[in-house]
Amino acid sequence: MSRRRLRTRAALALLTAAAAVVAVSAAGAPATAAPQATVVASGLDNPRQLSIGAGGTVYVAEAGTGGDGPCLVNPEDPEGSVCLGDTGAVTQIQRGTQTRVITGLASLAGPDGSAASGPSAVSVRGNNVAVLMGLGANGAARATLGPDGAELGTILTGRLGQSLSITEDVTAYEDANNPDGGAIDSNPNGFADVNSKRWVVADAGANAIIEIGGNLPDRTIAVLPPAFGPPPGGGDPIPAESVPTNVVKGPDGAYYVSELLGFPFPVGESRIWRVVPGQEPSVYATGLSNVTSLAWQNQTLYAVQFNDGSFLESEAPIGSLRQVVPGSESHPAVLSGLFAPYGVAISGKTAYVSTGSVLPGGGEVLAVSLR
Repeated sequence: MSRRRLRTRAALALLTAAAAVVAVSAAGAPATAAPQATVVASGLDNPRQLSIGAGGTVYVAEAGTGGDGPCLVNPEDPEGSVCLGDTGAVTQIQRGTQTRVITGLASLAGPDGSAASGPSAVSVRGNNVAVLMGLGANGAARATLGPDGAELGTILTGRLGQSLSITEDVTAYEDANNPDGGAIDSNPNGFADVNSKRWVVADAGANAIIEIGGNLPDRTIAVLPPAFGPPPGGGDPIPAESVPTNVVKGPDGAYYVSELLGFPFPVGESRIWRVVPGQEPSVYATGLSNVTSLAWQNQTLYAVQFNDGSFLESEAPIGSLRQVVPGSESHPAVLSGLFAPYGVAISGKTAYVSTGSVLPGGGEVLAVSLR
């Protein structure tokens, strides 16, 4: 895949347009809180997906700020690099207090803490925790980072308050199977529990949904077809890669997958897919843009748009939280004007949204009441 198509990771929310804004301090970033939203956590490092634990406790994965360890070529800028550190973390939000309950996880980022890959999603069951680790490369590139980089592209498990260990290697699955047949690239971005030892993973680098872990064989359950959009300057539509960004289990037992489209990043062409293992994926909703996360409230699905506009035209990613109307191309905004929103999780009648997802130290979690 040519770089002009921006193979997945660059398409995945940390594009040049976003990275240019990262250098802005948190104080200088666009405001994230809308009048109907409350900031419940701040000062986060590149916050990504969220989840809900016991008692409505909120957990958010922080991709970190990299460090001064070994480096890889920055997939967004071949003249730059992203370097390894142990700045990845998970923050707990409970009764008005935020606490980093997991620290010291692997993180890759640019010198200013931008373009971060590290903890991308988290799931907590009781005191048991699973953390999905992003990468944006293949296994050979990861190996050049040495043992401290081995966590990237994996699922870590353990108990809160204790050290985590590698349980599953998502990148190794991509190396061995390459489901979409393109360049070998793995960037695990969102996951859903099948049980405490098995997960369905949206690998945005691999352009695939895989099921991994436990005693059953690992398998690919979906590779999504491209959409089409006109190239810059006009002309006949060209294919845009379908980049899966998150996966959640629906009330009907099926998996629902959010999509961010690659170059030329057509606005309004992103889809939400319904995936049942062993069946062809079907489109659940259309008319969305740059979707990075999903969450259900009973029978209603909500989606985060990282950027409501075009990556080719935006100076900064300004997105929204949308209520998804199945079968429609119009989805009302619950919150809009959000700077680089990324993840969403719902507890009762409250939705929690991570924003400032490209800012080291500038990320927040907002709470908003739903109907």
